[in-house]
Parts: sequence; C-alpha cells; structure tokens
Amino acid sequence: MRYKDNWDETKERFDGWWKGKNSGRPLMHIEAIRNKPLEALEAVANPDTPEKFHTDVEVNAAIYRNYCRTHKFMAEAFPNFSVDLGPGSLALYLGGEPKFAWDTVWYKECIHECDEFGKLEYKSDNDWWRKHQDLISRAKILSSNDFLVNIPDIIENLDILAALRGPQDLIYDMMDNPDRIKKSVERLDELYFKYYNALYDLIKDDDGSSSYTCFQIWGRGKTAKIQCDFSALISPAQFRDFVQESLRKQCKLLDNSLYHLDGPGAIKHLDALMEIEELKALQWTCGAGQSDGSCESWYPIYDKVRASGKSLWIQLYDGNLKEWIEGAERLVKRYGTEGLFLIFPEMDEVSAAELLEYAEKGWR
Repeated sequence: MRYKDNWDETKERFDGWWKGKNSGRPLMHIEAIRNKPLEALEAVANPDTPEKFHTDVEVNAAIYRNYCRTHKFMAEAFPNFSVDLGPGSLALYLGGEPKFAWDTVWYKECIHECDEFGKLEYKSDNDWWRKHQDLISRAKILSSNDFLVNIPDIIENLDILAALRGPQDLIYDMMDNPDRIKKSVERLDELYFKYYNALYDLIKDDDGSSSYTCFQIWGRGKTAKIQCDFSALISPAQFRDFVQESLRKQCKLLDNSLYHLDGPGAIKHLDALMEIEELKALQWTCGAGQSDGSCESWYPIYDKVRASGKSLWIQLYDGNLKEWIEGAERLVKRYGTEGLFLIFPEMDEVSAAELLEYAEKGWR
C-alpha cells in the first residue's frame, strides 16, 4: 500500500467497525488534496468515448495512480481502484447488452416474457463476463499492490431482474406470476455467488481480505455492498415476500455486508432490514435535493440501526468544514463513536489535518 501510511491500523479499525465495537474516535474517510504531488505525474490522454471511459483499464489505472500521487489518504481512507461496467453488471453476464454513457452504463432489456426468467444460467463464455474478468486481472497487475482493486458493483435480486426485464414489466410479473419471480430471485441468489466468488478470487489480498467499489469499505474475507433500489416501487409486505430472504442468504455467505438504503422511498423497508441478523451495517443515501447525512431528520433511521446492533455509514457534504464538524459532533453525541463511519468531502491538507486533530481530541 504505497500511498497509505497507516494501513495496518486502518484494517484493525475496520475490524472493529464491522462488529460495532471500534475504539477511540469514529471511523472517518478523509481525502486531502496534496499541496505538492507525491511523485511526478504521468501524461495520460483521457478516453475519447464513453465505452473507452469504462473499459480502458490501462488509461484508467494511470489516471488513478495520478490521483493517488495528488491526494493524501487520511484516517480510514485508503486507495482503491474500481473497474465497473455500470451498476449491475450481473445483468451483462446474463445476456444484457450495455449502453455506455459518460456517467454510467445502462443495460438493454433482454427478457421479453416472464417465462424466459427460467433460462437464467451461468455462462462462462459470455463475452462481457470474460472481458470484465480480463479487465480486473489486468488492473490487479497494474496496481503493483500499491492500491487495492475493488470487487465491482454486480448487484443482486430484483434490481437485476428489472434490468433484464424492465421495471414496469417486472411489476406486472410480480402481481401476475409471483411464484415465477420468487423462483427467479432464488436462482439469482445462486448465480450471484458464482460470479462474486470468481471476482473475489481475482482481487482478494494475501490474507483473504477484499474491498468493494464506490463505498470505501474493506473487510477480512468476502465484503460487499448489497441493495434493492427497486424496493422504492414495492410495499413492505412485498419486500418481505420477494427480497428479505434473498438478502438474508446473501449476508450469511458474506463475511461483511453493508446495505445501501437509497432515498426516502426506501425507508419503509428499514424494519425488515433490521430483522436480518446477519446484516452488519447500513449506508444511508439521502436522495437528490435532501440534506446530508448529519441532518436530524435522519435520526429515526440511525436510531433503529444502532438499536439493532448494526453499524452506520454516514456521508456529510453540506456546507463547509465548520458545518461538517458540527454535524459530525451531533452524531457522535447522540450515537457515540462505536459503529460509526463518517464520510467527508475532499478537502485541502490544512482542513483535513484540522478535522482529524479535532476528532482525535474530542470524539472518544
């Protein structure tokens, strides 16, 4: 870990956070823009098409190494490189085709009748599956173990069925043919780990640890963010009927699981999520136009999570350094420091040092 000074300490602190028992201050993700690059930067030409932007691993690895040279990874921030083919690449492995955009990858629907879900199967020769493995293997070589390579955002359950079928048709299928959809989710549970395990074997460290894309999480063993964004369209009863057991099985097979609760429309499923004993932590995404994670409006969410013994991942971004510190301090006073992971915006070195010093002295 060439670009991370306190990596052993960071790993120990993540160990504690997953158990809700971290000591000292909360976990904190702080990245500071260096006053001067750590090393000379490489000359890199940016990809000129959206597809190259997502698939040119040589260029993207060089761009990320330049990022590491110009940033300091403080507290529990660590350098990690993602090779994603969009959010939900499991849909590609199962027959979907990508629609590349600069900011994401969409998937063309490839299942046109509910009965076609019965054809879902693992195909080792799928072009996109083979390409994704090749890209990640190459990224691992290019990293030279100077930074971690993440497990990509393959996603699971109804979100993948919606990508393959289309959200509106899937809603009708759930009403007209619920047994077929439940069986399809069960089949996806099996397929998920065929793909996840292969990717884990590609990126795992010598000690078996792994990191997961976008959410800045690391853990010993198999680590993942899990989700069901489609849940915003269904009732709590449907969530328990179609999704809860799938998530429970997933958490049992993972060593470290973080649920991504996405926006106000998903809050109605919080009780069902807290019933999953094996789930270790929850990440709250406030939603477009909403106040950041320090807002008191979100305390009822955090109250339930901490009462269930699970850890919290909370992002602060409204305002300036003073307001970030004030918001974090309110959270620490209410919930203590155990089981709390605070994600801060990128900042300059002076601000980062001030924030970390304040936390070390006051948040214990």
